[in-house]
Amino acid sequence: MTGSDLPIPSNGDSPPADVTGVIERVISDVPAPRVHASDDPGAAADQVARNAARNAAMLSGSLALPPGPIGMLTVLPDLYLIWKIQRQMVADIFALHGRTAELTATHMLYCLFRHMASHVLRDVVVRAGERAIVRQLSSTALSNVLGSLGMTVAQRVVGTSASRWVPLAGAAAVGAYAYWDTLQVAKTARRVLASAPEPAFSFADSASASGARR
Repeated sequence: MTGSDLPIPSNGDSPPADVTGVIERVISDVPAPRVHASDDPGAAADQVARNAARNAAMLSGSLALPPGPIGMLTVLPDLYLIWKIQRQMVADIFALHGRTAELTATHMLYCLFRHMASHVLRDVVVRAGERAIVRQLSSTALSNVLGSLGMTVAQRVVGTSASRWVPLAGAAAVGAYAYWDTLQVAKTARRVLASAPEPAFSFADSASASGARR
């Protein structure tokens, strides 16, 4: 990744608009998984989540090391890179369960931000008995959700950015939060997979299996 790929605060935009733009960039591209379906997806997903959490903590803590105004300039790049790590983790967790084809930008949005903005994303899921299924949003609905989410995340960033003025201790706190945050994303992804219906067994699948037995 080059420096030009990283988001930087815009003088003309408000912080919520900057954050909304970063979120939109992150969810607009669902990455290809780096793993394959596993016979034990639960254990494999645990390992993927721990690795991603460690990577997120090290990255976020490193970016938070510069104190004062310089450290504040790393906030948006930090968010972007952490969310990219988490985005890849979600793609890998879906793949471990053999569910890659189901993963959409709306799923990614829900998995990445459900734990920090449940009030914004409550309408993204629909209830079907005991299941909570992520529904696909229209472009208008998605824009509204992104705007509200950008506002919520920006408020959190402002509330926690004071730690970047404290060398070392602030970086440790930022890294610890990134670790915890990444594990929450993994929990949401696994909850979505547990709630969503398994892929339907189609007539074509049945006919193919029947032919194979003959």
